[in-house]
Amino acid sequence: MTRVTVENVWKTYGRQTVLERISFETAPQSFISLVGPSGCGKSTFLRMLLGDEAPTQGRILVDGVALQAEPSPDRGVVFQKYSVFPHLTALQNVMLGIELGQSPFLGHLFGKRRRAARDASRAMLKSVGLEAAENKYPAELSGGMQQRLAIAQALVKRPKLLLLDEPFGALDPGIRAEVHEILLTLWRETGMTIFMVTHDLSEAFKLGTRVIAFDRRKNRPEELEAYGATITFDLPVMRKIPPPEPVASTEAVEQKPKIAIVR
Repeated sequence: MTRVTVENVWKTYGRQTVLERISFETAPQSFISLVGPSGCGKSTFLRMLLGDEAPTQGRILVDGVALQAEPSPDRGVVFQKYSVFPHLTALQNVMLGIELGQSPFLGHLFGKRRRAARDASRAMLKSVGLEAAENKYPAELSGGMQQRLAIAQALVKRPKLLLLDEPFGALDPGIRAEVHEILLTLWRETGMTIFMVTHDLSEAFKLGTRVIAFDRRKNRPEELEAYGATITFDLPVMRKIPPPEPVASTEAVEQKPKIAIVR
């Protein structure tokens, strides 16, 4: 379970302010959907969470500890463009993260460690429905299968944070819905915290437990350089919790569905 705290984060490039006064805190196992118009800094913020960029001002904490200023195994990422290696099979793609983590110079494991990495990778492929495709190359997989492979790559090392940058934008609606369900199942099983950038509001509310919008409050031409985007709304998502099982009794007991705010 991972809690993220964002304290007065600003991001500027020279004289250009991209983000300003970004502050919020997440509950453990949150699924945060980040929305807003193009160019408002959503992907920049995601890169700061990844460690590719550092805040110009302010700080980001994970479980009370300042975020490392470089990518690390506790953060997985999936992009819109399938981030898989075309020369490796599905199994080799997933194993690579484990091998590079345990053997950064050779990028290859041997003996028991290699068998353990292979078993873990096969289990992850099974969890995304690709167990029958472990020996196939990405070119032999559909778009939806390649994105599931990218998710398996990101999750095989059990990150605390999963960062998604418009990961479903290139998928047709049927495949997108299928991958949505796989992702939600993995999120519930692992307890990780997810940040997802999306332009699709229906997707944001379907998947997220919280929807945060970035936008500029000042848009006059003379203000565009000096002022950046900030949080314009922050909404918890209401979800229905299934009613409890009927209590065994001689009398009928009315069970009403409950409404709860999920992180």
